[in-house]
Amino acid sequence: MRMLCASTLIGEFFVVAFAGLVAMQTSDLSKATVWTVCGVAMVLCVLLCGMITRRGGVELGWALQIGLIISGFVVPAMFFLGACFAGLWWASVHYGRKIDEAKARFAAMAESGAGPGGGPEGGPEPDAA
Repeated sequence: MRMLCASTLIGEFFVVAFAGLVAMQTSDLSKATVWTVCGVAMVLCVLLCGMITRRGGVELGWALQIGLIISGFVVPAMFFLGACFAGLWWASVHYGRKIDEAKARFAAMAESGAGPGGGPEGGPEPDAA
């Protein structure tokens, strides 16, 4: 899960930076306000890459996704981009957890000496004759 979520967050880092450039040119907000808000969001993206597996990491990621969608009130394209990244975030968390479960299952099978087929070395269980 960590790799998928971190990839999504790094993509968001760049989207937030480019949205800041757009907001600086098209909104009535001061440059300091735009870059303070964007800077906090960008730092949060990077910090979340390392916090994803810790308690509250996924929830903070969801808060970031909501913030990106809300930023559409300043840069209208962010409604669409924020929704796209929220979808990517959901997929990263959902499928990342499934991948982690599969890895744990395979590690447990390897540790017990049974291969993927159930028997030793991955072959089928021998018939009891």
